Amino acid sequence: MGKPKINIVKKEDTFNRLVSENSERIRRICCYYNSNPDDQKDMYQEVLVNVWKSLDNFRGDANINTWIYRIAVNTSLTFTGKAFKEMKLLVRQDAENLSSILDDEDLAAKKVQETQLENLQLELNQLSVIDKALISLVLEGLSMKDIADIIGISEANVKVKIHRIKQQLKENLKAFTHEK
Repeated sequence: MGKPKINIVKKEDTFNRLVSENSERIRRICCYYNSNPDDQKDMYQEVLVNVWKSLDNFRGDANINTWIYRIAVNTSLTFTGKAFKEMKLLVRQDAENLSSILDDEDLAAKKVQETQLENLQLELNQLSVIDKALISLVLEGLSMKDIADIIGISEANVKVKIHRIKQQLKENLKAFTHEK
């Protein structure tokens, strides 16, 4: 005998709760992977469809929010399709965890901050697909363990990759400052 199916009413209640709790996170992930608002809405809907379809199979091995992030990232990558290489990572100036990439909390002057953000965005968009996925999850404020679970690589590998990305970003951003 297979695993018993979740009661449809219970499934619907669980789904509605998950959407309510994770809606903004899912929308941000969709924004990271596509700059077109209509595509973002379609991608969001596709994530919700995939969450609904997969809900019966959630075993509880991972945190449910981590599981939803994984579905959102994988759906976004699939939705984006062959445009992976041209994918633009869009970073809002008010992103809460921006300093976790820059490691620079003294961004005092607005103009310097805007220039730095523009330069950072240029550099982020030069990253590989996997590096963009990693950075988008760092921007979400996820732990290294959660990122590892979502991406499907070891936590140690995530730490190394993120450290290298940060180092490269710092070096490249220094070049922008020296050009002026």
